[in-house]
Amino acid sequence: MTKIEEAFAHCETITKNHYENFPVGSFLMPKEKRKYIWAIYAFARTADDFADEGRHPGESREHLEKRIAQLDDFEFKLVQATRGEAVEPIFVALGQTLKDLDIPVQLLKDLLTAYRMDVLQSRYKTWEDVLFYCKHSANPVGRLVLHVFGYKDEKIHLLSDKICTALQLTNFWQDIRIDLEKDRIYIPLDEMKKFKVTEGDLQAKIVNRAYQMLMKFLAGRTAALFNEGLPLVKMVGKDLRLEMRLTWLGGTAILKNVENVGFDVYRSRPSLSKIDFALLLCRALIPTDLKPVHA
Repeated sequence: MTKIEEAFAHCETITKNHYENFPVGSFLMPKEKRKYIWAIYAFARTADDFADEGRHPGESREHLEKRIAQLDDFEFKLVQATRGEAVEPIFVALGQTLKDLDIPVQLLKDLLTAYRMDVLQSRYKTWEDVLFYCKHSANPVGRLVLHVFGYKDEKIHLLSDKICTALQLTNFWQDIRIDLEKDRIYIPLDEMKKFKVTEGDLQAKIVNRAYQMLMKFLAGRTAALFNEGLPLVKMVGKDLRLEMRLTWLGGTAILKNVENVGFDVYRSRPSLSKIDFALLLCRALIPTDLKPVHA
């Protein structure tokens, strides 16, 4: 096995050892594309761990600075990879991926920007602030996948941004309790004020009408983004269409699950079971138009 093959195998191991709502670089994708997805995921997952793992409220400035330093070092190694100077397996694979597919390195730098925000920022004043975070945390992932499959049209990328932002928002509403444990709140503070929901209410896990109305409003905005991005599913070829259909169906199903529990994500985390995933795969395989989601 060559050094590059070993590097891609290392990325595959990282990818398959992490839990996600959907399999990454799965059997749904053409075999020749999977290694590139693994390389991108391994980079993103490892950098995200620097920003996230072991984080707790009241973390010292020294620890925060250490996290930022790790992310800065990751960016330095990323630049090295673009020059063919990578040493570590993740960056060897990533450098080959960037070279083979002519992927803009800025997309990966955007991800690092989001991870730095995770370290330094724990509250978002407005909806626009949350969308700015999504622009860096989620949207680059969709664009990277499209580049892997050779889709470079900006119109397609903009539709992908809608779906990726919706997926990120759904994850926020799904993980309110988990994020609170890390002293993070992604619900816009100005919307909380409008609906008369306080941080204390969230910390106390109060699920009252005010909270449910707030979350219903945010879920509606999220559903609208899923629907705005839906035309993308028809614009990609057969090599990516099934994965896109399943991703859209899965994201909207989780959003519905969050709503179905009355937005009480404190007692249990709404997610997809293996049976749910199998049913969604069956739906994705049926060549009929997907219906807009309502929340």
